[in-house]
Amino acid sequence: MSSADNDPNSGIPVQLHQPCDLLVYSSGITSRLKYITQLLLGDMLGLKFRITADVEEFIGSTEAKICYNNRSITQKECHIVPSGLLYERGINIHQINIIDFAGTKAMFPIYTRDTCLPFDIFSAAFYLVSRYEEYLPYIRDEHGRFSAFSSLAFQKGFLQIPVVNVWVKELAKMLRVIYPVLPIRSHHYKFVPTIDIDAAWAFRHKGFYRSLGGFIKDIRAFDPDGFRRRYRSLLHKEADPFDSYDYMHSIHRQYGLHPIFFVLFAGYDEFDKSTPVSNMPFQRLIKSLSDEGNVGIHPSYASNKNESLLGEEIENLSDVLHREVTCSRQHFLKLHLPDTYRNLINHDITDDHTMGFAAQTGFRAGMCTPFRWYDLEMERSTNLLIHPFAVMDGTLRDYLKIEAPDAMNHIRPLIEAVRSVGGTFISLFHNESLSEWRRWKGWRLVYEEMLREGTS
Repeated sequence: MSSADNDPNSGIPVQLHQPCDLLVYSSGITSRLKYITQLLLGDMLGLKFRITADVEEFIGSTEAKICYNNRSITQKECHIVPSGLLYERGINIHQINIIDFAGTKAMFPIYTRDTCLPFDIFSAAFYLVSRYEEYLPYIRDEHGRFSAFSSLAFQKGFLQIPVVNVWVKELAKMLRVIYPVLPIRSHHYKFVPTIDIDAAWAFRHKGFYRSLGGFIKDIRAFDPDGFRRRYRSLLHKEADPFDSYDYMHSIHRQYGLHPIFFVLFAGYDEFDKSTPVSNMPFQRLIKSLSDEGNVGIHPSYASNKNESLLGEEIENLSDVLHREVTCSRQHFLKLHLPDTYRNLINHDITDDHTMGFAAQTGFRAGMCTPFRWYDLEMERSTNLLIHPFAVMDGTLRDYLKIEAPDAMNHIRPLIEAVRSVGGTFISLFHNESLSEWRRWKGWRLVYEEMLREGTS
């Protein structure tokens, strides 16, 4: 943030500050404050800023200013009153008060008139983005996950809105009023479709014993249709139901989209029923997917508590692709902070797409733009880039019990919420959900309409 040079006359080192667009005053400069100001002011608003604890420097500066202090210093700058969260260390239970703001909700309200915003935007954003509440005691769901129903956003009714993006948009308006020439970055909406491949095929390439077990299961369940489809698929007399790849490639090309495919490349287990990793058609499929988009690892259910297994899966997928694998999404969205993210970092994963809930659509971290993960226990920012998704097919069909004809009524408002703040709308579908088989009949039309509206 600053540089030193020598006075040519005295030889005494003097401090020269790099030029910036915005100067932020705070009586204390913590890692939390540096992280969240970089996210909101630097990454999202595109401003070159600097933080100072020097009152005289702040008063004398001719740059645009934010005073993050209990009292305004010059009475002319943008003043934000701190709640105290960013000056703490460790994880503490906070009484979170909620207010109405900008058509949605805000946290950490400030009850004084001498502020640009009626709440501490830096603390509120930090609380959500760091996933502070997921470090506190909570009741885990059946897969050991932090449930959407435990989240403050769900309980207070703002899970469907990317509130941090809304707050930053309002902060930008305030700053433009005070500093009309401040070079605030424009936000451009993006759409990124992602596909999870838990089972590459419904019937094919499972191996003899798994196929035999499938036939026996069909017989015991009195499922003649399943038996017939399995038989015909294995004899290549009929397409495998989950083989929706040509369809996906065609529709993505039509809309000029480059999807990300997350492939489960693991051993067989109770919750991991992928195709055997040694299967050559499976490996050829993975290589073909990399021609249409990016391919990342879908770490297995079992690997979530076994870091060496995680490393093995990443290495095996990398060997097939002949390149480094750097992006991931956890199978079953099994995210346990901070362990899951630390394990990914240890294995050179740079981008993760797990940030979302299984049981509810919306914005788990209050964000619809990528952000760096903050390790709250270690009190440090990391280089792991988190990509929040907004909607998952299984959430709509299996958790919310929404049928295909009604699905867009739930997806459309999410697209518009992201579009309104210039964010990135990320969807999560599966090759299975685009199969048009059994419970997924009609969902191709949903996908096509989502792509059409998401790219319009």
